[in-house]
Order: sequence, then C-alpha cells, then structure tokens
Amino acid sequence: MASDVKQTALLVMDVQNGIVSRYIQDAPAMRPFQEAVSAARKAGIQVIFVRVAFSEGFPEASPRNKMFAHLAQAGNMTVSADSTQIHESVRPEAGEPVVTKYRVSAFAGSNLEVILRAKDITHLVLCGIATSGVVLSTLREAADKDYALIVLKDACLDADPEVHRVLVEKVFPRQADVMTVEEWAKTLV
Repeated sequence: MASDVKQTALLVMDVQNGIVSRYIQDAPAMRPFQEAVSAARKAGIQVIFVRVAFSEGFPEASPRNKMFAHLAQAGNMTVSADSTQIHESVRPEAGEPVVTKYRVSAFAGSNLEVILRAKDITHLVLCGIATSGVVLSTLREAADKDYALIVLKDACLDADPEVHRVLVEKVFPRQADVMTVEEWAKTLV
C-alpha cells in the first residue's frame, strides 16, 4: 500500500455528532477512528470526511424512504445542525474535504466521486458508523466502481455486534481487505 499513498484516500464516514452520540458512550471507543486519521495524515494519505445531512425543509428526503422520512420528521439533520457536524475528536484539517451525502452510501447524491477522480484516487480505506449502513453501502458501490478497498474493522461500529461480525468476517472480505487500524498503519511505513 505504501507505494499507492497518493492514490489512496481514507473515508471517515458518518462520524458526526448526532451519530457518534448514539453509538459511542465513552471516549476510548473513538480511539480507532482517531488513530486511522492520524496514520493517514502522517503517511500523506488524503482524508475525506463524509456526513449525512439535508437542506432546510428536507427536500431530499422522500416520504417513501423509510429511514430518511423519519429523519425529516425529527427535523434535526440539516446541513447547519450540530448533529451533522464532524465529531470534534476527528476534526477535519485544512484541505480535508467534508462531503455531504443524502442517502446511506457515501456516493449517493454527493460530490465524492468527483473529488476522487480529480485527485486520481484508486484505493479507498473505509471506516465509519454504522457497519451495516454507510460502510456496507459504500463498500458495495465502491467495489462496483472498481476501487481497491480496505475496511478498518475496529474503526467501524454497528448497533448489533453480530451483524458487525458477520459483515467484517464473511461479507466484506469478498470485496475488500479487512484489517485493524494498527495492521493498516504498519503497511504505511
């Protein structure tokens, strides 16, 4: 991987205030995300943050979409809301894009693919919340777009530990290399 650093991006997905607060109850649980971001920055890998958020009035949320219609009714996921801001423990630095998506996959309705093409990115390293949501959807779409993929299994969380285990042990390895943040960081030196 070290030779592909300039063609690699770390996607930090849905690690935003409103989602982190539902999945993480203590600061140590954020450590894998922080270590992944730190390792990427140290190696010169592009870090891209992805968040889910909607315009005021939620015009992007169809009433037919079970998940997003509920968010529109709750009304707290607009682009300016605190709940959609990247969590302070992994705060973006200058030059690190923050992509806003409108569906589960990081690609859906966002400018992510344009950024990846502009930067000639061919390798993606995925981490995020939730394993069964943004990570799964983004992995599937990225694989279909022929990106080389790594999933950082300890920098992914899911409300259901069994679903997380099945995805990282049985499903993801069909389309990605699956490793810990520490294992990945060792490939960068």
